[in-house]
Amino acid sequence: MSVQKRPNGVWRARYRDSGGKEHAKHFKRKIDAQAWLDEVTASVVTGTYVDPGRARVTVEAFFAEWSQRQVWADNTVTAMSLAVRTCSFASISIGDVRRSHVETWVKRMQADGLAASTIRTRVGNVRSVLRGALRDRLISHDPSDGVKLPRIRRAEHAMRIPSPDEVGVVLHAAPEHFRLFIAVCAFAGLRLGEAAALQLGDVHFLKRQLHVARQVQRAVSGQIALSAPKHGSERIVSIADDLSTMIARHADELGVRGREQWLFTGPKGEPPHQNTVGYWWRKTLEHAGVEPFRLHDLRHFYASGLIASGCDVVTVQRALGHAKATTTLDTYGHLWPTAEDRTRAAAGELMRASRGPSRLQAEGGPRL
Repeated sequence: MSVQKRPNGVWRARYRDSGGKEHAKHFKRKIDAQAWLDEVTASVVTGTYVDPGRARVTVEAFFAEWSQRQVWADNTVTAMSLAVRTCSFASISIGDVRRSHVETWVKRMQADGLAASTIRTRVGNVRSVLRGALRDRLISHDPSDGVKLPRIRRAEHAMRIPSPDEVGVVLHAAPEHFRLFIAVCAFAGLRLGEAAALQLGDVHFLKRQLHVARQVQRAVSGQIALSAPKHGSERIVSIADDLSTMIARHADELGVRGREQWLFTGPKGEPPHQNTVGYWWRKTLEHAGVEPFRLHDLRHFYASGLIASGCDVVTVQRALGHAKATTTLDTYGHLWPTAEDRTRAAAGELMRASRGPSRLQAEGGPRL
């Protein structure tokens, strides 16, 4: 490292990195040249040194190279690619990305009407890319740190749980081929993609169990894509006798015989894509004449039923296929009775038990 004065009067500061490559910068004043060199020296000592040349790669170019080294499921690849592709600073050199770029992107997504959860997911995915660049020493800090994101409504306010009567009306209004689909979402808690990917072999009729082994993903190049359930939530769900009977009747009426045959099919004989299911659902709601709710709300309906019946957190977690019990509590914690509720119920039981005629009253009152 050195600072030297050039013949033209400009001060040249230079150093060599760990790979032997020389870097230089020119300044009008010696003090500025030395300050820059001191800053570089400090970054080398603290381990935050960044090669200026490597930082010139764009965000999208770095993602294209970095993503090839990541061990991801197909749905993660799709989500990450979408986030980077729609990122407003994807074409900027990664070393030039500032916090203001991220804040502007968040504001634009809000203006476009994206849900708070969607914005948070996309920012989180891009943040993973930036932190990958940080670990690879392309940048010295993560510019997305501390960026304020839109708040997600609390679960108890955002959640719409249909009533049993509403579910019954919708089931009655649904066409025959779609009725069972609604039932496995409402009475087994399956996600849309999981229900769409059910095969006859996934049903164990004697044990009354349903094996959730796969899910339908977004179509890729016109083809239906299948993957493992979300977040590794492959599971066995215990189902009611009536649902088991309903599955058997559905399979018989539609001619589903082989173990690997799909219980539900789209126009091409493949498992139905989410757009197809969405169309069936909208038509069913129109015919039912109920206040609209999402197909995914049937999963909330199922969870609320388990909780109301006294199922503990771990039981509900396993039935829904949540990776962690904290996810279940974050989503449905408000549905479990609180300590105050239990105290109130216990006091009520004491009162009810004390309302009958006492032994003393039956014997004519106390003796003096």
